[in-house]
Amino acid sequence: MFKTKRRITLLAVDFVLLVALIFFSVSIIPVFKEERSYSSVFTWITSAAIFLSFTVIMHNLHSFLEEYLLHGSLYSGETLFLTDFINRLRYCYSYEEFYRIIQEHLEKKADCSIMFVDRAKNYVLYNSPNRLTCDKEVMDTLNMNFPESWKEGIHYIGDTFGIVSDVKKSRGFFLVYNKMHFYVFCRYTRLFDDSVYSNLYEEFSRFCNRTKTISNLSEIASLSQEWQQLADTQRSFLPQQMPQIDHLEIAAYFRPLVNVSGDYYTVLPMTKSKTLLMLGDVSGKGLAAALVMGLVMNTVKSMERQDDLPSMIRAVDKAIKGMKLQDKYTVLFLGIVDTNTMTISYVNASMSDPLIITRSPDGYRIKPLTSNCSLVGIIDIPEVEVTTQRLFRGDVILMASDGVSEVMDENGVELGTTKLYQNTICTSAEKSPKDFIDDVVNLVHTYNGGRKLRDDLTMMVAKVVN
Repeated sequence: MFKTKRRITLLAVDFVLLVALIFFSVSIIPVFKEERSYSSVFTWITSAAIFLSFTVIMHNLHSFLEEYLLHGSLYSGETLFLTDFINRLRYCYSYEEFYRIIQEHLEKKADCSIMFVDRAKNYVLYNSPNRLTCDKEVMDTLNMNFPESWKEGIHYIGDTFGIVSDVKKSRGFFLVYNKMHFYVFCRYTRLFDDSVYSNLYEEFSRFCNRTKTISNLSEIASLSQEWQQLADTQRSFLPQQMPQIDHLEIAAYFRPLVNVSGDYYTVLPMTKSKTLLMLGDVSGKGLAAALVMGLVMNTVKSMERQDDLPSMIRAVDKAIKGMKLQDKYTVLFLGIVDTNTMTISYVNASMSDPLIITRSPDGYRIKPLTSNCSLVGIIDIPEVEVTTQRLFRGDVILMASDGVSEVMDENGVELGTTKLYQNTICTSAEKSPKDFIDDVVNLVHTYNGGRKLRDDLTMMVAKVVN
């Protein structure tokens, strides 16, 4: 339905705009040319500018109408049942919560029957308490028709529980991801808008990945001798190597105080010119901090709109609160570097101030990217603000956990408050991000007098280059 509406509406818009352009070209431009004695070159430039303006208008109008039609298709009629289920699934982190969402939205509201099967173990994880999904003959038929090797994706099933290609003849559908089969039996499947299925499958696959990650971490942590394996699993969340990005060089450093850490960072290229940088720190140490760290990383990476920083902050906040771990929260910095507009747009949720080290006529100077958001995951968050700062070629962006700035000398003076720290990062701004980090790490250990550090040490440095 959405595709049909989209095609008809966009063709109508194209026709109207084309008629308007022809009318303008035939009726207005000749009059303009008669009344003004301009050269033919000027007339051609004017016509080209008009054509370009119409092209931009058409593109923007197309985008608006497409989004409007898609929203209308997903949030109306029977499709709304699946859309509400998808929105709840987006913030679901356990099977128990998954089953509750099924009951509330698919069974009670949509009158669907559900069966959720781990096909690798050939074990039914959940089935609706009704005659259809509790029938052994139905289960045997599904086992025979759709074995463990069945291809991933969205499939439609008919009255005899076989595959049908015509959605109008289906009595349900099922999703297959990583050998997990999710069956939805519904007599009015034909009334669901086609556009909803891809969204449903995407969120279902993300849910499967989330629960597997949390389950793996929990199983490993239950055995004390497997802490190193837990640390290795946690490190797998972090970038194994920095992506190659035009006009941006990036390096990072990560040294946990113990095997597992609450510090995290990532780099996510969004477009050719836009890159998302994130660095954060979960309160406390140990397993709970590691679990929250993995949850935050997964939430950010799975966001559809990674350029929507306020939504990202709220999604992380909701995810942490959903784990119901006492006194767990995170501070974090999210920044989008745009090397086209030469800006960084950021939300700093109470992170130790990240810095921009920028060149000036009398040397380098430091500009803090101050906090503009509260702690995430423990208190109510008011309106989230995004701040934008200008960037220049050669600027260095330093993001670091408080293990860097709060390291103390023998007199209890924190490094971040000293001229020595400021002079070091200004002097090192000429160097590559990797050499810059090496200088700061050496300074931390020297300033600490060789004593054992008391916190995790995590840094990420991005430099704008030609």
